[in-house]
Amino acid sequence: MLTAVCKPDLVTTAPVCVLGLGLIGGSVLRAAVRAGRTAWGYNRSADAIAGSAEAGFDTGTDLAAALIRAADTDALIVIAVPMPAVDSILDAIGEYAPNNRITDVVSVKAEVADAVARHGLSPRYVGGHPMAGTNFSGWSAADPDLFVGAVWVVGADDDADPDVWRSVASLALDCGSVVVPVESREHDRAVARISHLPHLLAETLAIVGASDSPLALGLAAGSFRDGTRVASSSPDLVRAMCEGNAEALTEALDDALLLLRRAREELADETSTRTLVTEGHRARTRYEEHERFEITDVTPGDPGWLADLRAAGRKGGVIRQIRVASPG
Repeated sequence: MLTAVCKPDLVTTAPVCVLGLGLIGGSVLRAAVRAGRTAWGYNRSADAIAGSAEAGFDTGTDLAAALIRAADTDALIVIAVPMPAVDSILDAIGEYAPNNRITDVVSVKAEVADAVARHGLSPRYVGGHPMAGTNFSGWSAADPDLFVGAVWVVGADDDADPDVWRSVASLALDCGSVVVPVESREHDRAVARISHLPHLLAETLAIVGASDSPLALGLAAGSFRDGTRVASSSPDLVRAMCEGNAEALTEALDDALLLLRRAREELADETSTRTLVTEGHRARTRYEEHERFEITDVTPGDPGWLADLRAAGRKGGVIRQIRVASPG
């Protein structure tokens, strides 16, 4: 089959309905509008999005109205609420917009995919997770530049529909990201180590630093500030993120505790930190030297396309343009 990089008129520019307007959801809405999309958003609390309408954004607190509009316009629905609220959002989607394409920006993927399946919405769902954020939260922290140059995971599970997949990837690209295709459970194992575990370590560092004396906090500088930055994130959001990925995070935490126990033994027995520091420096160097390459030879919908995307994503591949089948 002949393929071509899709032209702008072949890329889906469907309207976007964002459900949840915190940091990530609000940033998606802002970025989609800036990219020229028709987009509107729902948030449960009016206080949380105070000023959004005055700033020109189409936001409101009526979930049913937002979803009826999505159904009428064939909008892509973006679920942007914490994991504990996902089921209630899916209930509403099932009632008002069961045929719409659905994605999400929740930081765990397998649990969301399982919830979508329970509601019978899997055929129109492809998960997503923009790997971007700050230690601030809420609509007031939303930034249309948040995703520029960032990785945006787009799910590559076995049952993904190619048209829905293109729609989700197109939104990510419109928001300025590069797309990495990843299977849900693989994603969760990876983010447990590079996102969720760092939150727990930051909380630990903050507690240890603050538990000694005011002098310790008075002397704290760059390493303490950088190491504890995400500890200033909303505790409720951190809990929802970490607890939604409990199995994978427990494994990562076990690995971290093993390293720390060995480091403690080496320090106590040999007055040395050589092993941990050397291996840690080597691992950080691998991160700094990690190279991405562009995936240019996979067309969504072709035979084996999902397996090919997953394999490329594991190796460091990213998508910057969506490929479609050429006519004829």
